Amino acid sequence: MAIQVLRDLRGLLIQVIHAPDTEGKALVEHLHRMGCKCEATWPLPEAINPNANVVFISVDQESRRQILKLCNVTQRIPPTLIAVTSYEDPGTLQVVLECGALAVVERPIRPFGLLTNLTIARSLWIERQEASKRMRKLERKLAGNNKILKAKEILMETQGLDEHDAYDTIRQQAMAKRMPMDELAAAIINAH
Repeated sequence: MAIQVLRDLRGLLIQVIHAPDTEGKALVEHLHRMGCKCEATWPLPEAINPNANVVFISVDQESRRQILKLCNVTQRIPPTLIAVTSYEDPGTLQVVLECGALAVVERPIRPFGLLTNLTIARSLWIERQEASKRMRKLERKLAGNNKILKAKEILMETQGLDEHDAYDTIRQQAMAKRMPMDELAAAIINAH
């Protein structure tokens, strides 16, 4: 996976939300040298570019409210977020944690460590997306199993079947109608 992440960095669209000062320009230049496509944005925008894969955002205590508002906008798939900070104080670290940054780049910005932070943040982001997919799949499966359990209880109560026969009835009817068991179970629940 790590090699794939490194290969994919070249095609990423990176939004750099940073003042166009020496540090901001240096960050964009370093990212360009790595082969990334960059979009520099300043002042803090109302929304993150929905096409951005990665966002580097300048974090400071004075802009806390705007940063949190910007980062907490629910997107279907949020981008990888990397904070750019001047120093480590508890207030700044709190903003970094609250905005959901997966890595931190310190000012003054240097090329050393930038690729490492970008790669680690992107790897963490990919792992989170995969974990989220697995969790949604398991939640759907659990909901389906709960429907089947409820439908079994209904059949056991209304038709006097034991648990095994009720399950077999649902399975056989689902196969005969060529539909998933959880859909048939939902139909049994709704009919009851």
